[in-house]
Amino acid sequence: MEIKSTKNVSTNGVKILVYGRAGTGKTTLIKTLPDPIIISAEGGLLSLSGTDFPVIEVASFEDLRDAYNYAKTCKHASIALDSISEIAEIVLAHEKKNTKDPRMAYGTMQDQMNSITRAFRDIPKNIYFTAKQEKTQDDTGRVTFAPSMPGKKTGQDLPHFFDIVMCLRTRRDENGGVVRALQTGSDDYYEAKDRSGKLDFYETPDLGEIIRKVQA
Repeated sequence: MEIKSTKNVSTNGVKILVYGRAGTGKTTLIKTLPDPIIISAEGGLLSLSGTDFPVIEVASFEDLRDAYNYAKTCKHASIALDSISEIAEIVLAHEKKNTKDPRMAYGTMQDQMNSITRAFRDIPKNIYFTAKQEKTQDDTGRVTFAPSMPGKKTGQDLPHFFDIVMCLRTRRDENGGVVRALQTGSDDYYEAKDRSGKLDFYETPDLGEIIRKVQA
């Protein structure tokens, strides 16, 4: 039996999930990561034009496997997956080809995505996942927002894998201007969490600074 110490937990990297509406800047946040490599299933990296980050494009289940094998051994400090919602769609399409029962395909996809998310999370680097935002309304009419994934349970499971879950929001300041902020804690509408307890409820959209605060 191996006994470890809690003083070394931050050396494994900080694991971050950010979700939000399209166009809020989830992909742009990659610019603020220390030494990132990008695994892209979105096909929309225009917001990173002018930068010089390495990119692995994922269009199939086999591409994803190759990307993971490379990410495990690469020397980059951070790995950015953009987005986990699209990666789940790729896995679902792969499973639908292998079964005639759509319900079985969704169940297998859920198991696969839990394994994939856990595998990337456990790479000893900073891990940044982006996700689409899903709006739900319960029987009372209450509206809430959370990360979007194909399959209800897949989306419910996703936040449990991460140290930090944040919603990238746009708000109006006192002068009427639009400002972006990362919400780090849950409220009546948005799901979020900060296991470190070191972040403010609203943080400036700078992942490098957030990583420094969590590891301090």
